[in-house]
This record gives sequence, C-alpha cells and structure tokens, in this order.
Amino acid sequence: MASHFDPSRSSDPLIQGARQIPAGPTKDDLRRAALIRRDAVSGDARAAAAEAVAVRPFPVSVTAGLVVAGYYPIRSEFDPRPLMRRLARRGAKLALPRMERRGAPLVFHAWNERAALVAGPFGILEPAADAPVCGPDIVLVPLAAFDRAGHRLGYGAGFYDRTLLDARAHKSVTAIGLAFAAQEVETVLAGPHDERLDVILTEREVIDLRTA
Repeated sequence: MASHFDPSRSSDPLIQGARQIPAGPTKDDLRRAALIRRDAVSGDARAAAAEAVAVRPFPVSVTAGLVVAGYYPIRSEFDPRPLMRRLARRGAKLALPRMERRGAPLVFHAWNERAALVAGPFGILEPAADAPVCGPDIVLVPLAAFDRAGHRLGYGAGFYDRTLLDARAHKSVTAIGLAFAAQEVETVLAGPHDERLDVILTEREVIDLRTA
C-alpha cells in the first residue's frame, strides 16, 4: 500500500517552510535551515532589501557624532552599507569590527568608505589595526535567524554575544539585527549568554522590541 507523504515529517527545511522546523531542533538545525533560506534570496532581491532598509525612517534618533558599528558583509549576509552611508550623511560616525582573538569580544575601529580594509583571521575585511578604537552607540548585527522576541541565532562562535555584553557593561548600546524576512523562525533557542536584540530590520518591516 502506498504511504501518505507528510510534509511535517520531512527533514528538508525547504519543504517545511520558514516557520515549520523539524521536531526537537537543535541550534545547528535552525541555523542550517535559515542559512539555506538566506542563500536562496537572489542578488537583485538582496540589493533591493538593503536599499529598502536604508530609505525607511530609522528607528533610533541620529545625532552628530553618534557611533554606528556595522559589519562588512560576507556570503549572503544582509548588506548594511547602504544604511551606513545614509546614517553617515546624517552625522553618524561609522565603525567596523576587528577580531582580536577567538573567545574575545570584537573591537570596533573607526571607518569610512575611503579607508582601506585588510583581511582578518577568517578572510573578513576589517579596518587596519591603527584605526582609532571607538565605543559604539548602535551595533548593526548580522545573523542566521531571528524570532519576534528579539533572540538572534548567529554562526556559533558567540562573537556578537560577547561583544554586546561587553559594550553594554560600559554604556547604553542599541543592538539592531539586519535580516531578510525569510530568516524569521518561530523560536530561537536562546541560552543564558545570548544577548537580545533591541530592533530587527527586514525588507518588510521594523520589529521594535524596546517596548515589548
């Protein structure tokens, strides 16, 4: 007798869809499924999403001298550079992270688009070591997946959790996740050391968790 196919029992994340995750998922399961969906976003759609976020009203007041720390995008990450350019035109100072060593927080160094970048330990472009260090007021955060409670799933090394914990120990810092809508999941398995996002920006909406 032919058996009936039940999509809910498939291990294929593309069959299950954005919010239907395999039973008993681990963080690796969630990460793998979300990255498949992120990789599937076309180049044109990726560029359009970055522009949509850049032209939309920004959810944080930008004053002259405000330090906005972004990141240099790799692979299929959401590109923060159009948004960073717009914020710089409004008076914000820009920064990018340098990776000092595994297990340590990232260190943010001042950056502008005329400044040369160097390849870091994993081939990610970062400012030169002699660029001035600056403490961010806003951190734009890359991610693999997110949920509507502000929990973020990264790549497993914990760099941004350590970085946000360290930065928030010294001053008030707003963490803004940048993602495609397709990266949303129902629930991220957040642990005690996972830092919560304050705002999530996608091409479709602003998810503001500061009053949640």
